[in-house]
Amino acid sequence: MKGQQQTLDRATVASLKLDEGKTDQIIFDADMKGFGFRLRRDGARLRQSWIVQYRIKGRTRRLRIGDYPTINADQARKKAKTILANVHLGADPQAEKEAERAKGSRTLRSVADQYLEMKELEMQRGQYRASSLRVTKIYLTRPQYFGPLHSRAITDITVADIAGRINAINKNSGTVTAGRARSALSSMFTWAMRQGFMGPTPYNPASVTENPDARLSRDRVLKDTELAAIWHACRDDDFGKITRLLILTACRREEIGGLRWSEIDRDAGTITLPKERVKNNHEHVLPLTPLALAIIDSVPEQVGRNHLFGDRSVTGFTLWYAAKHDLDDRLGKIAPWNLHDIRRGVATWMAENNIEPHVIEAILNHYSGHRGGVAGIYNRAKYARQMQAALSQWDDHIRTLVRGGRKVLSFPVQESA
Repeated sequence: MKGQQQTLDRATVASLKLDEGKTDQIIFDADMKGFGFRLRRDGARLRQSWIVQYRIKGRTRRLRIGDYPTINADQARKKAKTILANVHLGADPQAEKEAERAKGSRTLRSVADQYLEMKELEMQRGQYRASSLRVTKIYLTRPQYFGPLHSRAITDITVADIAGRINAINKNSGTVTAGRARSALSSMFTWAMRQGFMGPTPYNPASVTENPDARLSRDRVLKDTELAAIWHACRDDDFGKITRLLILTACRREEIGGLRWSEIDRDAGTITLPKERVKNNHEHVLPLTPLALAIIDSVPEQVGRNHLFGDRSVTGFTLWYAAKHDLDDRLGKIAPWNLHDIRRGVATWMAENNIEPHVIEAILNHYSGHRGGVAGIYNRAKYARQMQAALSQWDDHIRTLVRGGRKVLSFPVQESA
C-alpha cells in the first residue's frame, strides 16, 4: 500500500502534520494493513480522521471511521480491526454505508414527489384525471396529513407510524378524508415497491392499516325530511350552492365544485362536463332544471376567472371538510351522511318513481347496463329529452319539499331510435 507508514498510537498521532506543499495526506499504520490516519486542509482548518482502506472485487474502497480526537487511537484501531475482519469474510462496509445513505435519501416526501411526477405524465397522456392528481398531491404533500413522516426514510416507516397519522386525520378531518388519504398513500407505496425503493423484502405498510372509510355504509339513502333539512341548512355561499346543485343534478361533488362558466350553456339549458373532469372519461351533457339555473344565475361572475366556486388561488372549491362540518352543526340531529349519499338518493327516488333504468344511468353518466359492453357500442342515444323529463320531475319533488308549492313542468318524451 502506497503512502507513509508508522505505528499509529496516541503519541505519534498527536505529532502528525501535513508534509509541506500537501493539502490532503494519509499515513497508514505499520502494523495493521489498511488502517490509516488522514489529514486534510479545509481553508484555515486542519481536519483529522481515521480511515480504513481495502480492496474487494478488484476495487479499492475507503471507509471513514470517525474524527480525531473524538475517537482516539485505541478506539479507532479496534474499529478498524472489526471492519477489516468483515472484509476478509466478503463484506463491503463502504458499499453498505452508501446503500444506507441512499436509503435515507429516499424520504417519504422525496418518493411522493417522484410518484406525483409520474402521475403528471400519466395525466398528460390521458391516463390519469387532473382532479385525481390534484387531490392525491394534497394528501401526500400537505403537512396536516402525513407531514410528520415526510423526512423519514420510506423503508423506516412502520404500520404503527401510518396508523397513527390516519387516526389523527380521522379525528381532525373526518372519516372520509382519512380513508382517501390512506388510499393515496397506499397507492404511492405500491408504486415505490415496483420501483425497488422498499428494499430486498418490500411490503406496503399502508395496505395493512385499518381503512376508516370502509366502516361507512354504502347504501345510505337520504329521506325526504333529511333532504329538506339539508337544503334549508345550506347558506347562500359557495358550499351551500354546490350542495343544492348536487341535490338537483345528482353530479359528483368535484364535478360541481369545479364547475366552469364555459361548461354552461344557458340558451340550451345544459352543462357539459368534459371527459377530463368525469370519472369514466365520457363527456356528460346534463339538462338543467329551473331551480338549478336559478342557483347558477345567483353566482357572480368574476373577471378573468372561469370557475364558479372557490378562491382565485385554486382551481375550484376545495374546503369540503370544514364546510361540511359547519353544515352538520347547523343540521343538528341527523344520521351520519356524506355528499355522495345525495347522488344515491336521487337514483333511488327515480327508480321508485318509474324512471327507466337507462335514463337514470344517463343522468348519473354511468356506462353500464344499457350503455355498457357491446350494447353500448351500438346504442349511442343520449336520451336528452328523457333526462330532461326525469330531472323536471325531480325538480318538482324538491320544490314541493322545500317550498311547499307544486309546479309541474312537463316535457314530451320521444324514444330515441
